[in-house]
Amino acid sequence: MKVNHMENSFFKQHKQLLGSAIEALQTRGYYSAYPEIPSGKIYGEHAKKDGFAAFEGYKGNEFSLDQCTTGSFLGAEHSPYGFELGVRYPEIDVDLLLQEVASACPAWRKAPIETRVGCALEILHRLNQRSFEMACAVMHTSGQGFMMAFQAGGPHAQDRGLEAVAYAYKAMLECPQNATWKKQVGREEIVTLEKSYAIVPKGIGLVIGCSTFPTWNTYPGLFASLVTGNAVVVKPHPGAILPLAITVSICQDVLQEAGFDANLVTLAADTVEQPLTADLVKRQEIKIIDYTGGTAFGDWVEENAGNATVYTEKAGVNSVIIDSVEDMRAVSGNLAFSLCLYSGQMCTTPQNIFIPKDGITTASGKISFDDVASSIVKSVDWMLSDQGRANEVLGAIQNEATATRVDTVGGEVLREGNPIEHAMFEGARTRSVKIIKSDSSHIEEFQQEMFGPIVFLIATESTEESISLASSIAKEQGAISCALYSSNEQTLEDGIDAMAQAGVPVSCNLVGSIWVNQSAAFSDFHVSGANPSGNATLSDTAFVVGRFNVVQHRIFIPQPAKVEA
Repeated sequence: MKVNHMENSFFKQHKQLLGSAIEALQTRGYYSAYPEIPSGKIYGEHAKKDGFAAFEGYKGNEFSLDQCTTGSFLGAEHSPYGFELGVRYPEIDVDLLLQEVASACPAWRKAPIETRVGCALEILHRLNQRSFEMACAVMHTSGQGFMMAFQAGGPHAQDRGLEAVAYAYKAMLECPQNATWKKQVGREEIVTLEKSYAIVPKGIGLVIGCSTFPTWNTYPGLFASLVTGNAVVVKPHPGAILPLAITVSICQDVLQEAGFDANLVTLAADTVEQPLTADLVKRQEIKIIDYTGGTAFGDWVEENAGNATVYTEKAGVNSVIIDSVEDMRAVSGNLAFSLCLYSGQMCTTPQNIFIPKDGITTASGKISFDDVASSIVKSVDWMLSDQGRANEVLGAIQNEATATRVDTVGGEVLREGNPIEHAMFEGARTRSVKIIKSDSSHIEEFQQEMFGPIVFLIATESTEESISLASSIAKEQGAISCALYSSNEQTLEDGIDAMAQAGVPVSCNLVGSIWVNQSAAFSDFHVSGANPSGNATLSDTAFVVGRFNVVQHRIFIPQPAKVEA
């Protein structure tokens, strides 16, 4: 292996950052390595202009990567804001690509742990430097508003990647590389063994990206597999290739500078008409699979992955349980932002809001179910009353199927989900938040995930029934978040316990500038792995240790001959 001196300087350069990340994993307090504010004072005076120019330069052109390809290009991305991206990506032959990837693996496997970690940290650093460019790519593939695309697609995703690197580094250092083992087996005989312990990666990892959060959901698996010595094939959603193509390009640059084969991280772009994912999942060469996306295909991946280790984040039905509140206006304002953010296209967005049919108590007295419903509707109305605010908060609808779902879902509609005109993009595909009134006897209406800006306000017999419904649906369908509002300590305890048994984290009495949608790296465990919404957690030790094995060897050291006096 011809290794560049940069491999060591990368680790030295970022060692302090790695130490801070590891400490944050232990304390679980607020920590972020990468600034989330898109300011020129932080990222450089010309960073925004350069990032926008880079994005414009991709449109209508071929995106070249240093990897095995057929020589042809493909791609059919359409911005949810109403225009074709026209970027063309290298087409791959799966057989040839996997051969090249396998050839790249031995040198990377044998590299010191610090070398691999240093390369990963440098990749994250360069991704952060190009956060404006990434924001444009994420915005115009996912439909997120610019601010959200910058934060979630850039610094927050990078934090999640760093979190995975920190967990993997810790896990690999749990066992020392060398040990001297001595055992006395008689009065004069001592058996001595020199033992060595090697981190042996599984081989080739496959990361299957999603269309709504192409980087945030991809980086944990990508970096966890890479630093543990595996090669990674990145398979983006055909509608959101560009953010991951940029990511792969940066990975390849850093790896080559360190003296490694660029084929250690490759892009497997495809189209809806000619998909590659199923073929890749079934390949025996693939030893690790990270999947984010819909439940149906996620279930198929789990069932058809052969001997590969599989980590999934699928979908679920998230709930809000309202029992009692101090100030309904503060609660409804908080919920309105959660419901509107990115048009409900987040895996943590609430869908079902359970409210006792006889109403709830507040600091000002009891209010009826209809009053609670009216407060939520009015807060959503206010949130979307200003066009500029509405455009930024809602963003655009990533997939036409989501828009159709909003248009066709029926019931007693309290608020229509009609399109909202976008001030900057005339062709943007938008929908507002559709709010439907229901009750617990019509569980068939709301027990399935209705992805997108669709909300059910559900009248229940009691808070006890609300908790029972929310937890039972989570057990059957999965759930990733739950909000619980109550001024009664016993109710909070009962709700937390019931949802914990269903594998759902609970956020209690949130108001102000903190929302149930949010999941913070280094502190929040995203997805519990304890219900059908996914079998893995971003991130914990279990997320990384299945990507490698520890294999030892022993060398017998003869006992020195006894010298006669």
